[in-house]
Amino acid sequence: MNEKKGPVVIGICGGSGSGKTTLLRRVAEEFSQLNPALFTMDNYYHPIEEQQLDENGIVNFDLPTALNEAQLTSDLRTLVSGKQIEVKEYFFNTTPVKNVLLTIQPSELVLVEGLFLYHYQAVHSMLDYSVFVDVEHAIQLDRRIYRDQDNRGYKRSDIIYQWDNHVMPCYDSFIAPYVSMADFHFRNDHRAETDFNLLMDSLRGLIHTKQS
Repeated sequence: MNEKKGPVVIGICGGSGSGKTTLLRRVAEEFSQLNPALFTMDNYYHPIEEQQLDENGIVNFDLPTALNEAQLTSDLRTLVSGKQIEVKEYFFNTTPVKNVLLTIQPSELVLVEGLFLYHYQAVHSMLDYSVFVDVEHAIQLDRRIYRDQDNRGYKRSDIIYQWDNHVMPCYDSFIAPYVSMADFHFRNDHRAETDFNLLMDSLRGLIHTKQS
């Protein structure tokens, strides 16, 4: 946890399909009176033609290099400094020019969500508090299969291939090593409601302290 002036900056990390975005929205709703600024790393993916290919010629979207780390870091720093930013909302399988331009206004509460919250050291250094969303890998895979078949039109075989060759190696290399750095471990299972209430207590205390 970092002590610094400015907004309260809370980071949410976890593996693919862990429930990061859902938790982000719940926290934002809980603090809706603050009009929190929502910063999602997914909006910073490089165009597909710039992505790395694996040994079978398949695009690997699960590497830290898949995102524009420099622009992401610069925009977050601008937002935390109290200035608005503009970013194109990223959707998989959508032509970049068709993505919606978002204007994110500064707020006394900034919520940051993404896979590489800890791996991008400049991002981690801007956080006051971080949450790691923990869930069984089997549940994550089920959620990813449902999402990618339903929303992205992927074949089940392609999803399994990505999971085995991209998602899990990414998790083991760029997410799991940093889990101990989290200020709060959110268990997204049958204990989720209990953990959510505990998390809200912690965040309310943090916000109150920083606003005092």
